[in-house]
Amino acid sequence: MRHIAIIGSGPAGYYTAEACQKQFGNDVAIDMIDRLPVPYGLIRFGVAPDHQSIKAVSRRYEQVALSDNVRFVGNITVGDQVTIEELLSLYDAVVLATGAPVDRALGIPGDDLPGVIGSAAFVGWYNGHPDFTDLNPPLDGAAAAVIGNGNVALDVTRILAKAPAEFVGSDIVTHAFAALGNSAIRRVTVVGRRGPHQIAMTPKELGELGHLQRAVPHVDPADLPPEADDAALDPGQRKAVGHLRSFATLTQDKDVAVDFDFYARPVAIEGDGKAERLIVERTRPVGDGQVEGTGETYAIPCGLVVACIGYRTPPIPGVPYDDRAGRFANSEGRVPVDGGNLYAVGWARRGPTGTIGTNRPDGYMIAESIAADHPQAANKAGGPGLDSLLAARGADKVSFADWQRIEAAEAARARDGAPREKFVVVADMLAARDA
Repeated sequence: MRHIAIIGSGPAGYYTAEACQKQFGNDVAIDMIDRLPVPYGLIRFGVAPDHQSIKAVSRRYEQVALSDNVRFVGNITVGDQVTIEELLSLYDAVVLATGAPVDRALGIPGDDLPGVIGSAAFVGWYNGHPDFTDLNPPLDGAAAAVIGNGNVALDVTRILAKAPAEFVGSDIVTHAFAALGNSAIRRVTVVGRRGPHQIAMTPKELGELGHLQRAVPHVDPADLPPEADDAALDPGQRKAVGHLRSFATLTQDKDVAVDFDFYARPVAIEGDGKAERLIVERTRPVGDGQVEGTGETYAIPCGLVVACIGYRTPPIPGVPYDDRAGRFANSEGRVPVDGGNLYAVGWARRGPTGTIGTNRPDGYMIAESIAADHPQAANKAGGPGLDSLLAARGADKVSFADWQRIEAAEAARARDGAPREKFVVVADMLAARDA
């Protein structure tokens, strides 16, 4: 029997488990290890709570999880309760599928002021991640700035701008729902250093901003390139820029204004003991999608700054790390360690790029690499060896059946119209399991 451990139970982890099942058939036993008692990673904690259709992909992962040769081993932290070296000795292959859940720093003066928050933290707060339950973002000011021109920036902007009634059917957690319902924010400025043709926003997500009950998006027509230039874009980009062009024609006012500020590079955050304004430098295009600073600066008043500029994979003791790229050191997913049985997949391999579905071919590539590198099983201890080690250390591991009890309890305590009310404290998750 071939034994494979996958660290992380998000999309990359489950697609890799599915690929290993197809690669090795019944001759494989797969343990999916996660530091939290709940699975699905980015699907649970990253996808916006009002995008339930995207979260539905977890049902596909559930089918994999319920297979006879796949186990969920939750509430176990690799590097604490078990080391990488120990896992490498227990399994034929160990796959790092931990994603990239750590915010990249802005790296400008004032980025450490209260009120400056990374998108991983802010999204984790409204999605009920235990690490960010107590974030308490300042929503008592009149304005917020969102730095970035990708879909995460759109998610953050939309959540800040929505009316409470628009969260019906979502699984936004109660503490965030209540705080956002009392928010004083009436202007959200979306800041990007380049122009409309360089956005990484998809048409569906961008189009949603034009249909909010209490918010209206604005684009300065002067920031838009000549419409004829849109012909050089791919169809998705062209449609997205079309939304921006339509926003530039909107004249109505609503309670919340969403202002797109293109060609604006953040250079500092200022305030008296907290964020009060974002200082940006006006940029100009210099060809091939690049920009240069003009030297002109101005201030955007804001009591909250959310930086949506990318993520990093947290290091794990014993794993070679590429600090510049913010991910595990690897060559086509192979992480250089003795024995050659450590791999990385998804964002932990390539950095935070692509969509959820991009992780599927990534997982299949790694399964093929494992088969090529280790054509024969090594007769290792696998899951039973891990169980013995964790039991000796008093670790309280969570099974998939345990998770199903937690999930049922979340559904039972949901607000009217909501699919679930997530537990946001690990102890409460474990109490629900044991109830």
